[in-house]
Amino acid sequence: MADSIEAVAEFHNRLSAAMAPVLVGQEQAIEHVIIAIACGGHVLLTGGAASGKGLLVRALAKAAQLDFRRIQFTPDLMPSDITGSEILEESAATGHRVKRFVPGPIFTNLLMADEINRTPPKTQSALLEGMQEKQVTAGGRTMPLPVPFFVMATRTSIETEGIYPLPEAQQDRFMFNVEMRPLSQDEEHQIVMNDPAAKLDRIEPVVDKEQIVSVQRLVRDVAVPEAVQRYIVDLTCASRPGTPDAGEMVNRYVAWGAGVRASQYLALGAKARAAMRGRSAAAVEDVKAVALPVMRHRIGLNFRAENDGITAARVVNTLVETVKN
Repeated sequence: MADSIEAVAEFHNRLSAAMAPVLVGQEQAIEHVIIAIACGGHVLLTGGAASGKGLLVRALAKAAQLDFRRIQFTPDLMPSDITGSEILEESAATGHRVKRFVPGPIFTNLLMADEINRTPPKTQSALLEGMQEKQVTAGGRTMPLPVPFFVMATRTSIETEGIYPLPEAQQDRFMFNVEMRPLSQDEEHQIVMNDPAAKLDRIEPVVDKEQIVSVQRLVRDVAVPEAVQRYIVDLTCASRPGTPDAGEMVNRYVAWGAGVRASQYLALGAKARAAMRGRSAAAVEDVKAVALPVMRHRIGLNFRAENDGITAARVVNTLVETVKN
């Protein structure tokens, strides 16, 4: 088991070292994305324009040697533009017309769904089967997606024109909601002086697909003690208004709380974080460290929260501070 834990820690260290020079000031975002990769989870990236969302995804693709495709989501994008479509073509041998399936960009290892909230829910939902089942059904056939398969979606958080909110079922498919934090003046000055984006082409591959799949298996073998399991369930239940565990803030500002999938991802994320720090069992500190990216997109706020300036992140942080372990 010690060798397995060491392999996961080495995986984290290599990826982090390869990506950090390109992404100034985004150490926490890198950490969360690597945890999601180690768990086989999908990531929703949120941040303003030029915050490094696309750069993070491309850096990951190069460092991990993943086949990479990008889709620019627009209001006129169709589901078949994602999954693929059947075309009629004439057989050179028989002269008959036959149907042939042309795979869409979803048939890759790392799919970047850029500005996913610029397209209607019908098209957004084209990703659901691939994200959950790792397969695509089209033309009466079910086809497996490449292994490993990840969706990294970016979401516009500033504009309101031409934006389609992500349905709760779609958001719930993302293991993490990772926010790119605003940079300090010194960090912005460093970007202006050194242009870290120019270093993207110089990123050397440090892990491969086989290592990613192996790490995912190792992470699932990490232990979660019963006390940590109970803390996870208590934390998730405390986010649901109208329940005995809900506090004053949740009952006042939350319309709906996190579901069971949040508990599952809290446990899985805690396992990965523990292994990356050389521990064979998850601890409460690991759960607290991944609580914000796991829960903030699974908590729905009411109008009172909007009026009072309460955010989902503030609710999650309050839960982490108040729920006893």
